[in-house]
Parts: sequence; structure tokens; C-alpha cells
Amino acid sequence: MKNKLVILFLGCAFLSYAQKKEAKKTVKIKPRSEFVSELMSKMTVDEKIGQLNLPTSGDITTGQANSSNVAKNIEEGKVGGLFNIKSVQKIKEVQKIAVEKSRLKIPLLFGMDVIHGYETTFPIPLGLSCIWDMKAIERSAQIAAQEASADGINWTFSPMVDISRDPRWGRVSEGSGEDPYLGSEIAKAMVNGYQQHDLSKKNTILSCVKHFALYGAPEAGRDYNTVDMSKIRMYNEYFPPYKAAIDAGVGSVMASFNEIDGIPATGNKWLMTDVLRKEWGFKGFVVTDYTGIPEMIDHGMGDLQTVSALALNAGVEMDMVGEGFLTTLKKSLAENKVSIEQLDNAVRLILEAKYDLGLFEDPYKYCDPKRAKTEIFTASHRAEARKISSQSLVLLKNENQLLPLKKSGTIAVIGPLADAKENMPGTWSVATNMKTAISLLAGIKDVAGKSTNVLYAKGSNLDYDAEFEEKATMFGKTLHRDNRTKEELLAEALKVASQSDVIVAAIGESAEMSGESSSRTNLEIPQAQKDLLQALLKTGKPVVVVLFDGRPLVIKEESETVPAILNVWFAGSEAGHAIADVLFGDENPSGKLTSTFPRSVGQVPIYYNQKNTGRPLVNKEGKFEKFRSNFIDERNEPLYAFGYGLSYTTFDYSNLKISSDKMNFTGKLNVTVDVTNTGNYDGKEVVQLYIRDLVGSVTRPVRELKGFQKIDLKKGEKRTVNFEITVEDLKFYNSDLKFIAEPGQFDIFVGTDSNAEKKVSFELIK
Repeated sequence: MKNKLVILFLGCAFLSYAQKKEAKKTVKIKPRSEFVSELMSKMTVDEKIGQLNLPTSGDITTGQANSSNVAKNIEEGKVGGLFNIKSVQKIKEVQKIAVEKSRLKIPLLFGMDVIHGYETTFPIPLGLSCIWDMKAIERSAQIAAQEASADGINWTFSPMVDISRDPRWGRVSEGSGEDPYLGSEIAKAMVNGYQQHDLSKKNTILSCVKHFALYGAPEAGRDYNTVDMSKIRMYNEYFPPYKAAIDAGVGSVMASFNEIDGIPATGNKWLMTDVLRKEWGFKGFVVTDYTGIPEMIDHGMGDLQTVSALALNAGVEMDMVGEGFLTTLKKSLAENKVSIEQLDNAVRLILEAKYDLGLFEDPYKYCDPKRAKTEIFTASHRAEARKISSQSLVLLKNENQLLPLKKSGTIAVIGPLADAKENMPGTWSVATNMKTAISLLAGIKDVAGKSTNVLYAKGSNLDYDAEFEEKATMFGKTLHRDNRTKEELLAEALKVASQSDVIVAAIGESAEMSGESSSRTNLEIPQAQKDLLQALLKTGKPVVVVLFDGRPLVIKEESETVPAILNVWFAGSEAGHAIADVLFGDENPSGKLTSTFPRSVGQVPIYYNQKNTGRPLVNKEGKFEKFRSNFIDERNEPLYAFGYGLSYTTFDYSNLKISSDKMNFTGKLNVTVDVTNTGNYDGKEVVQLYIRDLVGSVTRPVRELKGFQKIDLKKGEKRTVNFEITVEDLKFYNSDLKFIAEPGQFDIFVGTDSNAEKKVSFELIK
């Protein structure tokens, strides 16, 4: 009886203790520097190295965390964070191992590729950039952070800010296009959206800018390939968006796969220490990309121990998946190949990030099941996504005002992308529930209403080659390949088309035809779909192409034969509704291209802010001239220029003025232009300002974007748009890599795209 009472007493005491412990989740801790220093003083070398290890979660499932492959390492203090694990329940189970079973109870970071939304998915980043509205872009990241943090995630590997001028590269879909100025503005907006200047909030997450650096310029557009460029080009054209993210306070940086000046970025001390730390003042930590450290072995940089030491000494703090740090750093320390000071610095930066996220005060801060039930994929988030997504669509052509469509009559929706909800979120939509995405067909039916008869036929498969289609529909992005013959598919489509008043042809790329390791040498629409489109055009019915793509495509033939083309990228979980809103005029298209569309793949790389040659082509007709910089078989100019995008209404620019024709280095100029909505619809216009530096100590681009404003004008409304120019807008890196402005003449162009012709000029004087 006595023993039973003791057991009962101890049981009650333990229960009381457990209840108090559960109630006291948040504890008051010392200031960051003092706290981290004290914690590090207790750490063994093995535990320090463990903080630098970022393995993938593998296949941890609920209730099996303790028996997972990584559980033992977590318990032994050999893991600093995990990625690709989702849900509060799973994450809490794993975090519990770290904070209750490891010796020092250091909580884990939990990362995920939250690239363009979480379960509520927004347009792919290239599409998102075409909005040209920084508040909307920031809001998309804010919603993504709210949902991810509600589901246990506290770190995202976003934004990707790599400049790219080569659409053969598949990951152009994940970036913001070709321009460093616009890319920088978007980088800031995304970082601010994720972090909200306060990582202590429960609905913010740590951001990670990537891929540092130059990843978007691989030779031949082939992913992971060699990058080789001058430093002056790095600083002026490719570095700005990374620096903008640093200036915005991004908490982490991801190293790129490519080499720079012959040394892979992951082991490049000039890049990671001299530029990132010393020049730009970055205070966060650097993580490798997936297996970035062991991949340096194939680059020819040495064995695993050598490349791991190279990475740490370069200024890389966390090893994603490679386990080079975990398995070799202790040996390198003993052999003086790395220093304890370098190791301590890396550990400190990672612990500081965990401190800033509030994980030491409350390791389960992101594990609130109530939030998981009420803040993810909500009706309000989907409504915002629908509105934002509609602004990403770019109207490329609209002959005889074929669009917007009427909500009456019969519409034939034809094409392999028409009823393909799994593809609507696009590439890198890892948290999306594909079953909840809205297909184009479903969106058209919902928006058109009961008075419209909507017919459907697939018409063709993505490609005649079944093996190619399998490669292009990975990760659950199936198009449900139809095994009927091409003749049978086409016959069904033509029968449906014959019954319609207008045809909506849903064609282009599948979601996984772009993205990582999806480089292409042929940028045209697959032949199976081109054949379908030509057959539809021959019916004589009006045809609207809804073009799905993750990159600029070569659509010269389509642009000459199709009366209306709406480029829709991959617009997210609400894609079908957003596209239908634009097709029927509930939303007026306002997207503007952020990547140039080439006329042919042979023009690539192609971009608006090019340098002049000593022998430029002077005629505007595109006629070939011998001994000029042009092609013998193609025009020089693109099919669709950077900044281009039509509306259902029209805008007139007039009265372009500048406040003075001279400016000194401490002064400023005001540039004004009147913009009038001269059409029949209310609409949004992106007013764009470009500058040309006419003479420089180094050659300067023919024009550079230096300002833009997205304005909303009612039918018939006129507004004066004002831009302010300071010397900061005129600076560039010279041949000594000094960021300067030089006295001289400048032209300013303002208009609707990068071909803006209205011009004013001024002189910068000392």
C-alpha cells in the first residue's frame, strides 16, 4: 500500500510537472550575443559541426519520427535543421527529439521550397514578376509565409533572383526575368513579404536569397553548366538583385552550383567573403544548394575532405545533404585545414538565426494546430491569389478586339492544357494540393455562367512522343495521356469546334517542361499542338490561344496566324478562375513581359538593355546590311519586347517634361508625363522610364529601366505621372569596379514598354 501511495504521489508530481512544462512554453532568455556565447561554450566540436548539417527529412511519417534515419543524429546533436518535412504534427514530433532528447536541446530549423506560395499557390515567379506591382508581390510572399509558418515551416529557400537572358535555361521560370533594376525591386518585396522586418512574429519565416551567384547565365542555357563573365558585368547586370535582398535584411543566402572565375561558388572565398560579407555587409548565414559541397569533387576541386574545407573557409556555414561537414571537418580541424575560429563563426550565425526566429524561447512556436486548421488555403487567401494571378497574364495580341469574350453562345475549349488542373500551379509548387487547383476548363465554366455553352475536347497530347511527355509531366503533373490516335483526337476536336462560336485553344508547355533541369534547345510549341492549332484555324472560327509556358517561347508562326494570344504562364492554384476572369473581361489584362520573347532560338541570349556594337544596324525595317551587326536569316529585334503587354483599353502618352536640362551630383530632376485612358474599359498601365548614358568611361547599355509605376485609370481619365531622378539612378560600376556616376549627356525615355520613343534629355554636371 505504501509503495502504491509513493507511485501515486510520483505520478501526480510528474503530471503536475508536465502540465507546468506544457503551460510554460515560452521562456525569457538572455540577449542574443550573450545567450549564443554561453551556449557555444558548452558545445563539443561534434555538436558544433552538427549545427552545420542540413539533411533532408526523408520519409518521416507521423508517429515514426523516433525511428527515422535522422532521429539518431538529431538526438546526438548532429543536425542543425531539416527540410522537406510538412505539417505541424510531423514537425513537432521531430523538434521534440531535438529539444528533449539531445544533450543541449538546441531546436532545429525546418526549411522548405516555398517558392511561389504554399498551399495557396501564386503564379510561377516569372509570371509574378509580370505584375510590376511590388505591393501585390510582397503580399503573395506574406501569405506564403503565413501559411507555411502555420504548418510548422520557419525557413524558405526563396526568393530566387537570378538574372537570365536565355530562355533555353529551364529555371528562368523561377526568376524575375532579365532586368537588374526590376529584379532588385522584386527581391526586396519578396524578402519583406516573408520576413516582415520582424522574425519574432509567428507568421513570418526566414528568407533565403538564391542562387548566389550568376546561376542564370549558364553556357548554352544548360542547367548547372559553366558560367564565365567579366566582373564588370557581374556587378552591373547580375549582382544587383542579390545585393538588394541583402540590403532588405534577408536572413540567409544559398550558394549556386556554377563556377565563378574557375572556382565553384560553394567554395569561392572571393564571392562568399570578399563580396558578400566585406563589401555588402551580410550578417546572416550561407547554405549550400542540394549536395553542393560533394559536387565540387566532379568539378575537379579535390576529395570530400578537401572540398568541405574549401567551402567552410570560403564562408559557407551550412551543408545541405552533402554531409561533407559532418564527416570530414573534425579531421580537417586536427590537420589545421580549417580553424576553430571559422567553425565557431559558422555555428554562431546559425544559432543567431534560430534565436531571431524565437526558437530558443519557444521551440514549438510554429507548431500550433489551431493555426494549421484556420490559416492555410483559406477562402480569403484564394480570393487574393485569384486577383493577383489575373494581373500576371500578358495579352500579346488581340486582333479586332476578339477579347474579351461574351458570356453567351458556345465556346469550344480545346487543347491538352485545357483540363489539366495538376499543371496549373507550375513548377516548384511542392506544398500545393494539385487536386484543389482550378483548371482552365473549370474556370471558364464557373465564370461564363449558365447562359454560355462550354464544350471540350483534348485535341492532342502534349507531344507526339510519349517518352518526352513523361519527362515533362513529373512530380504528379500528369496530363493523363490519351492513347487514341492523333487522327481520332483531332476529329473529336474539329467536331466540337464546328459547334462553337469561338475556340479557346489551351496549348504550350506543361508545368515541368520548365524549371530545374528542364533546359530546352527547341523553344517552339510541340509539333502535336502546332498541328492541332493549324487545324483549328482552318475551320474559320475565331481562335484565342491561351498560352501556357514557364519561359519565353518562340511563337513567331502563331503570332502571325492567330488573332488573339493571352500568355498565362502557370498562374497558380486559382489559375483557371484568374484566366477566365481576363478572358471574359471581368479583369482587364495588365501584365507586362519581364523577359524578351525571341523571334527564333538563334537570337538567344536576347534582352533589351544590350550594348551597342561599333557597327550597329541602323535601319528599323530589319533589312540585312553587310558588315553590320545583324543576322543574314533573321531580324535583330525580338518578337515581343521587354515591358510589352496589351490591354483591352488603350493609353495615350503626352506632354513629357523634365524640370531642368541640367542636374548636379547633389540635385534631382522631376520627369512628368500625362497618361490618358483613351479606350472603352477601365484599366491598369505600367508607366516605364528608361535612361541612356550617352558617353561613358566604359560602354553603356542602349537603355536601362530606372523607374516604373503601375497606375489604375478609369475610362477617359488622365493622370500626370511623376518620376524623380537623382545621381543614384545614374551610377554604374566602372572598369575599376567603383560605383560612380559620370558627368555627361543622358536621354530619358518614357512609355508603355522598352521601345518607348518619347524622349527628354539632360546633362549631369559637376
